[in-house]
Amino acid sequence: MKTQNSTLATLPILFGFFVMGFCDIVGISSDYVQRTFGWSPAMTGFVPSLVFIWFLFLGIPIGNHMNKWGRKNTVLLSMAITVIGMLLPLISYSSVTCMIAYALLGIGNAILQVSLNPLLSNVITNQHLLTSSLTAGQVIKAVSSLVGPEIVLFAVAHFGDDKWYYCFPILGCITLLSAIWLMATPIKREDSATTQLLPISDTFFLLKDKKILLLFLGIFFIVGVDVATNFISSKLMAERFNWTTEQVKFAPQVYFLTRTIGALLGVFFLARIAEMKYFRVNIIACLCSLLILAFVENDIINLICIGAVGFFASSVFSIIYSMALQARPEKANQISGLMITAIAGGGVVTPIIGIAIGKVGIIGGVCVTLVCVLYLTYCAFGIKTGKLN
Repeated sequence: MKTQNSTLATLPILFGFFVMGFCDIVGISSDYVQRTFGWSPAMTGFVPSLVFIWFLFLGIPIGNHMNKWGRKNTVLLSMAITVIGMLLPLISYSSVTCMIAYALLGIGNAILQVSLNPLLSNVITNQHLLTSSLTAGQVIKAVSSLVGPEIVLFAVAHFGDDKWYYCFPILGCITLLSAIWLMATPIKREDSATTQLLPISDTFFLLKDKKILLLFLGIFFIVGVDVATNFISSKLMAERFNWTTEQVKFAPQVYFLTRTIGALLGVFFLARIAEMKYFRVNIIACLCSLLILAFVENDIINLICIGAVGFFASSVFSIIYSMALQARPEKANQISGLMITAIAGGGVVTPIIGIAIGKVGIIGGVCVTLVCVLYLTYCAFGIKTGKLN
């Protein structure tokens, strides 16, 4: 009976990961908002920043506030903010309300990322099952990332280009259903060491723990691998093989598809295989894939390597995140905020890639990605050498 109750409590939490993937609509929806309001490319380029900048500012403060609010209440707060943001353009449609909607989507998503992952540990106490469940959450998020643009296209197809923003209330209704399901599900509140608000410096103090620092940087670099591969995949195929605009779109699609498949398989493997062993095998395979991508110029082989990077790196985020939570379970809320802050830091990789490509060509972008994977390889084997004691 206890296992059944745990499973039932896990389902609405996992569904929350579907809401987490909504922020990825910014790519396709920003094209429509640009045409509607005549925004410049620079203004349109600000749209992703409106969504993702909040990870940097809210990660640690929300992690600290969770001690007082509780994880479930914090998740519900994030969904309430998302629903408000998604309904706003329907009430009053203008360039300003669209920008506010994107900002509220980002704020809600940042709070959700901080609170939803540790909430899983409230109902799953087995370490292997926790890592597997976190990976399952990433699968659901990846599916949402694939479905989100289709929801935008659905709104456009049924209501017209000028009504593209009807995708927002659709996303808002899904978020509301998720919130109602979670609200109706009994989940025991975590035992917090304190209900007082802790200073931000108290969270940064955790980085003095060598293991936490290594894992923090691991999150930074695995997000860097994700951003970098997505960023350079189409450019690499265009530069090396003169692929057309229509053809190069296939490269990131292969990456996202294999990443989803890899994460799905990771759910099953991580429930049966030690997470460190799985981490090491996959990161070595990822490293080999990037080396082949760097030095072998064949379109089919390069496309396979792009897909291989997505496949082998797909479960690394969940493994590192789970290890961080397990390292200091009494500080889980603060560690969650710390790790989510590292997601924003991963965006630093993109301008570095741009500079590298400008200096030495596309191989420079591949090398930057390779550096990220080399660090993750060090991370995977660093624990074995006893450097984290």
